[in-house]
Amino acid sequence: MDWLFAPLHYEFMQRAMIAGIAVAAVCAVIGVFIVQRGLAFLGDGLAHAAFGGIAIGLYLGASVENAVWIAIPFTAVVALGIGFVLRRTQLRGDVATGVFFSFSFALGVLFLGLRTAHDRQVDVESLLFGNMLAVTPGVLEVVVLVAVLSLIVTTVLWSRLAYAIFDPELAAISGVPVAVLEYLLLVETAVVVVVAVKTVGVVLVSSFVVIPAATARLVGQTLARTTALALVIGVVGVSVGLIASFHLNTPTTATIILLHSAGFACALAWSRLRR
Repeated sequence: MDWLFAPLHYEFMQRAMIAGIAVAAVCAVIGVFIVQRGLAFLGDGLAHAAFGGIAIGLYLGASVENAVWIAIPFTAVVALGIGFVLRRTQLRGDVATGVFFSFSFALGVLFLGLRTAHDRQVDVESLLFGNMLAVTPGVLEVVVLVAVLSLIVTTVLWSRLAYAIFDPELAAISGVPVAVLEYLLLVETAVVVVVAVKTVGVVLVSSFVVIPAATARLVGQTLARTTALALVIGVVGVSVGLIASFHLNTPTTATIILLHSAGFACALAWSRLRR
């Protein structure tokens, strides 16, 4: 047991563990609604929108840490745009997300290319793939604060949000503001994704939203049970993956996602056998 938990004696591992658990928890809970709404591609699209927002911030002279504050409103606007196209046109969610995905990422590449050699250097690899072990105390505070606030908002709106997502037509007839709740979910996801990019990177953040929720949906029979399972899967995956990556000397985020994927494969096999 001492060997197993020895990595947590280091402060950088403690910060990584707290940040990882916070990101995994909030992404798993939001992911349940995102997967149910058929917007699994949304996390990936918003992550690339965050890349565009961060690139704009870097072009304006902000540091990577401060560029997040520019990326949040930019990504929120992109999320609202996706919601608008989804509700006002006949296009499906993956098409709407794909359009904004391409635009935002191309915009990010453009603004990074406009930076001069005199501008501060940017570790693009860390931005794309994340570095959970390099979480600073300042970033940790923002991650935990956003995760807690998002979980509180989701809990307060739980029943109405569930009603609006699972049966939007009947919810609208019952007087539930379906459009407002859907836009709120999109903006909340945007904020969470932007903050999560600081720890797990642009490319891999959507996996934290989709895989635990999809795994839980295979074995959960009710919304409450599915959400609880997604939360457990996300948190356990991060905890085990972080410690395993330390001992195996493997990339942290990739190890965590491979564990999540293994859990999905097991859930899929179990659900097939149950039939």
